[in-house]
Amino acid sequence: MTIGIVGAGLGGLALARVLHVNGIDAIVYEREPSRDARGQGGMLDLHTETGQRAIHEAGLIDQFRAMARREGQDLRLLEPDGTLLLQEDTPEDAPLDRPEVDRADLRHLLLDSLPEHAVRWGHAFEHAGDGLLHFADGSSTTYDLLVGADGADSRVRALLTDARPTHTGQNVVELGIPEIDRTHPDLAAMVGRGNYWALGNGQSLSAQRNGDGRVRIYLSFYTAEDWFGRSGIPFDDPAAARARLIDLFTGWDARFTALIAACDDTVLPRSITTLPVGLTWPSTPDITLLGDAAHLMPPVGQGANMALLDGALLGLALAAHPDDFPAAVGEYEREMFERTSTAGRQSASVQEILMSPDAGRKMLAFFQPR
Repeated sequence: MTIGIVGAGLGGLALARVLHVNGIDAIVYEREPSRDARGQGGMLDLHTETGQRAIHEAGLIDQFRAMARREGQDLRLLEPDGTLLLQEDTPEDAPLDRPEVDRADLRHLLLDSLPEHAVRWGHAFEHAGDGLLHFADGSSTTYDLLVGADGADSRVRALLTDARPTHTGQNVVELGIPEIDRTHPDLAAMVGRGNYWALGNGQSLSAQRNGDGRVRIYLSFYTAEDWFGRSGIPFDDPAAARARLIDLFTGWDARFTALIAACDDTVLPRSITTLPVGLTWPSTPDITLLGDAAHLMPPVGQGANMALLDGALLGLALAAHPDDFPAAVGEYEREMFERTSTAGRQSASVQEILMSPDAGRKMLAFFQPR
């Protein structure tokens, strides 16, 4: 029987890999023309019980541990005036509970573990029906099970539910400093080896060290959905955009605005959206969803972990019921709905903290049990 997976993100690839390990063929259809056609974003912290469990089921845990960055678990938490609230430095012998890994490296690991024919690049999904997948180039193919792993703007989702992502009240601008150890060693020392957060006053700055020496910087503004249009940030002029962003952080410690000033010409605006927490749909025997297509959450550390585990557990369910896709889909969805509802509520709670005026102190209380 034919399994078609739409989307070559982490969840879709984890599903294809677990199926491959269990002797089941599947084809992944990806709209991008090649694996390197688009940047994959920054670092991920993979949790032992979710993301790492999925990598273990995929038979890739040793390769993952070789590329994971233990020191990426370091954390520095500050207030806008520069007050240091928390500093966690990871010992060299600390367990790999939540190590950081470059998203692109993890995706390459999954891609390289699959047969070359398992991913069909340049196949933009348009619609499906009567056992046929239709693509933007006019081609089509048959399927017995269709899995939507096509992210926040999933086209497959519409086959199961009318739910659509809605704005969270958070708008993010991504910037970055390349080769920070060489170009700005003082800022490199300030950021440290992992994550650097300054929170408060209805906005935040986070800096995240990547494995390639780049520090990605995310400026968050907790505002209305149309705020980018009213912000006065000229996104088509990077230098002027940086100057405007610095103005928006007037009153913050000068070290934070120095980070913004040191960035290159990457200035990427992103509106943050989510699906309703606890979203479900009536089980359909030949279609299901995973990852952001099923349960888009605020970007606070759960999304990629949930997507990877979705893929692994759906793969295991299909391996356990190779001749009964409806039973496998039903088993997978029952577990997934419960697990991701809990994760969605937790993510929403963290998002609420980040949007509060005293976010720094509240996040300190959140981290203290660790």
